Amino acid sequence: MHRPTVHHLDCAPMRPLGGPPLVAHCLLVVTGGGLLLVDTGFGSADVADPRRLGGMFRRSMRPGLAPERTAVRQIAALGYDPADVRDIVLTHLDLDHAGGLADFPGARVHIMADEYRAAMRRETRSDISRYRPAQWAHGPRWVVHDTADTDWHGFAASRVLRSPDVLLVPLPGHTRGHAAVAVQQPERWLLHAGDAYYFHGETDTRRPRCPRGLSLIQRMVADDHRLRLAQLERLRELRRTDGVVRIFSAHDTREFTALGEETGRTLH
Repeated sequence: MHRPTVHHLDCAPMRPLGGPPLVAHCLLVVTGGGLLLVDTGFGSADVADPRRLGGMFRRSMRPGLAPERTAVRQIAALGYDPADVRDIVLTHLDLDHAGGLADFPGARVHIMADEYRAAMRRETRSDISRYRPAQWAHGPRWVVHDTADTDWHGFAASRVLRSPDVLLVPLPGHTRGHAAVAVQQPERWLLHAGDAYYFHGETDTRRPRCPRGLSLIQRMVADDHRLRLAQLERLRELRRTDGVVRIFSAHDTREFTALGEETGRTLH
């Protein structure tokens, strides 16, 4: 099995009103067949024209928009060719996760079927706000995963890649087709839990906690808040019982910093 190198990138820093600073934790996985990106953060077009993100999002989340923060620029700064990004695996299609798709027009874009349908149809006011068709107007090479084909640590999962194993692990609640992304390493698994939670204390197995401001934001933006909480409890149980899975969210600053210190491969 190829021994993957994983780089941790912050591609959409934010300072939300009423909450602590947030990162947008993306992964660059160096595989035997090229590069794989988990989430993209904001893209070059978002930085050039912030109006693409909508006024409400900009006012409430106060994103830090700079060209050097984009995934395409950070990948180049690491010495890789962005054109070698063969696959992008998305936890979901919210605008702070999918903004960089157009910077990698040749990549296959992996997404759960429920998420793809929700984003393409945009049937509710919430969907209209969170999904921005301009971010995929270039016509990505979608790979829509409709069924689970394997079991991963008690979770149904859909395999994206082998050597290393990369899987989409459905965790709906934040959005209808939200998923975590599991990436195999030689001695453990990384589980990018996307927006299943925002704050590291939420997965504490003894006394879960979350700043009030972040709790309110998560309740407000969740497609199904009760389902999100049920999925969060499943993640706590995984943390309680399985020592070979390292769980982290898309937005927690402490988790991002800790993983970067462990690997020495963090850009933010």
